[in-house]
Amino acid sequence: MDFTYSEEQQMMADSLRRFVDTEYAFDRRRKRSREDGAFDPAIWSSLADLGVLGLTIDADYGGFGEGPSSRLVVQRELGRGLVLEPVVPSAVVAAAVFGQYGNEAQKQAWLPAIASGEKIVSVAYLERDSRYCPEAVQTAAERSSHGYVVTGRKSLVWHGEVADLLLVTARIPGTDGIGLFVVPRDANGVTVTSYPTMDGLHAADVAFDQVAVEADALVEGGLTALQHGFDYGIAAMCAEAAGAMKRLIEITAEYLRTRQQFGKPLGAFQALQHRMADMLIQKEIALSMAYVAAQALDETDADQRTRKISAAKVMVAKAGRYVGQQAVQLHGGMGMTDELEVGDYFKRLTMFDPLFGDSDFQMARYAATMES
Repeated sequence: MDFTYSEEQQMMADSLRRFVDTEYAFDRRRKRSREDGAFDPAIWSSLADLGVLGLTIDADYGGFGEGPSSRLVVQRELGRGLVLEPVVPSAVVAAAVFGQYGNEAQKQAWLPAIASGEKIVSVAYLERDSRYCPEAVQTAAERSSHGYVVTGRKSLVWHGEVADLLLVTARIPGTDGIGLFVVPRDANGVTVTSYPTMDGLHAADVAFDQVAVEADALVEGGLTALQHGFDYGIAAMCAEAAGAMKRLIEITAEYLRTRQQFGKPLGAFQALQHRMADMLIQKEIALSMAYVAAQALDETDADQRTRKISAAKVMVAKAGRYVGQQAVQLHGGMGMTDELEVGDYFKRLTMFDPLFGDSDFQMARYAATMES
């Protein structure tokens, strides 16, 4: 896989950079995250117009048919600006699930809507005490004369309050399988309780009380389809984190150039230069692992794919923690205040680890493939 930017990729990166610099200035982004629920329909529409939402969706369904390398380009720019909108759960994870495992009717119904921004899709798979494990499912989908009736509760649904559709995992009584169901958020019996998360985004707890869905709401593949989507989501998030680290290093370097101590800029002190160099090394490691994750999506060997994705997730999380912590410390007391955007980047990089399974969970996945 060639990660050298093509002319089209460079043009997209430049367009997104200009968009982020215009629409995601520090004050505007913070106002959105704290007052507007971390979602702006106008921004979402602009992302659709820029091709972000339909980037990897097949052209037959309203997308552009690009591959993982183009998604990496886009997510680096979105990460640089700490873009708040639900690109990963909807345009990456859900698009990958429907694209690979959806039947033709599901593809026709949902993929064009995702690409145009008309519909937002999120994933409801975590439950209380499940600890990232997709198999830990108590929600049940009883068969009915018209399809299924879903009952249960899901936790930490990423952007659940703005999602039009939810991909819900549920056990099907009488079988050993776990199904993946498409459930409209406004269906009778669905209750959504939204709350902010540490990094300025929003999540939701969702209760399903005898929610009736049609038989065609079942997505083939179950947990296999869900994990396929997660792999794409992790790869996108690795690129996003690398972009956030790059911007955080730029912010920190500028602070060290301008902040004076003992009559000279802080950046003139060799000890601080060494710490900045270490941050740059960690950023480069993260970017390299983002390349590994993107390349893994084309891997035909399932175990090899899992190892690459999990290793990338762990290494990028480690690099993100280091870069975020060092940036806060190098800003001194100001780094602990709410006045600077360094804290926003630190929080987002910290929250990278638990999304789609923390480092312990990913290490266990990696180890399991070595035993098989």
